[in-house]
Amino acid sequence: MKIDARATSATLQAPGALRAIILHGDDAGLIRERATTAARAICPDLNDPFRVAVLGRDEHDRLEEEVTALSLVGGRRVIWVRDAGDGLLAPLQRSLAQTSDTLVIVEAAGLPARARLRAFAEKDRLCGVIGCYPEEGRALEGAIRQMLSAQNVSIDPDALGWMVERAGPDRAATRSEVEKLALFAGAGGRLGLEDVRACVGDAAGVSLEDAAFAAMAGDRKAADAAAERALTTDGSSPIALARALLSHIHRLRRARIAVDGGMSRADAMRQLRPPVFFKRTDSFTQALGHWSAAALLRAAEETQALELACKQTGSPDIVLCLRHVARLCAQAQQDRRRR
Repeated sequence: MKIDARATSATLQAPGALRAIILHGDDAGLIRERATTAARAICPDLNDPFRVAVLGRDEHDRLEEEVTALSLVGGRRVIWVRDAGDGLLAPLQRSLAQTSDTLVIVEAAGLPARARLRAFAEKDRLCGVIGCYPEEGRALEGAIRQMLSAQNVSIDPDALGWMVERAGPDRAATRSEVEKLALFAGAGGRLGLEDVRACVGDAAGVSLEDAAFAAMAGDRKAADAAAERALTTDGSSPIALARALLSHIHRLRRARIAVDGGMSRADAMRQLRPPVFFKRTDSFTQALGHWSAAALLRAAEETQALELACKQTGSPDIVLCLRHVARLCAQAQQDRRRR
């Protein structure tokens, strides 16, 4: 059965009568984190060889054997299956047909909606199916606050907003940064903006963001410098730059549509999640004045085409990215003159 997002945390911390938990989605880090939470709910010591068994990609055929094995020291056992796909369906069905209280935890990153394993688990009352997708906006803010709170560390709103804007799509990477911040602050500490900027290793991400904001504001000199710095000095990939541009364009378009609907520019920026970082508001406002919603849609489509072009073998991806940045700057300046 599908587990509702609101019930996910409670289910992982107390699996109850569930015999299997299927974790699928695009965020491999979040899948591993949730699998760890569920496993520790059954056996706090994950290194206990009598109660915890981990099955890799080539060991899935051992599932039924492990499920029916008895713990020599007593207590419920955990079978942790990694890299699962539809090939696990038959072993899982045979295992569930056995009399056992063993919990099977399945990591199935990228499992498609039409997968037979997923279809079976969603209909079986003994299975819990949980989607694990990259968090954003308020959900990501809440996750970071929760991680810090667990270590008795608080964070200022502007510092949290800055971090949310730069958090990647992988929960494991985000947790790593949060743990580093918690260590810096110490138990009972509080993190301010400068603390977070000093600790979070995201120089490349800042350069990408600088390029995106400058390009959409029509600042050719700043955009060229930031794009070249990101691609050459900071080691960012052309695809990362394309995605940073696309993310910024989508946020601009949401705000532009809100403004066209009668909302003030300030309110339109505040309603974005996460809100525009206060040191970026001038550049964001400037870009809003240059671009129409239709022009932003075209820019998004062209940027998506850029990403596809960069993925082609032998593509001059850096040249394509720099040319695209220059084109966006020119378009912003043209729209400004027309508007």
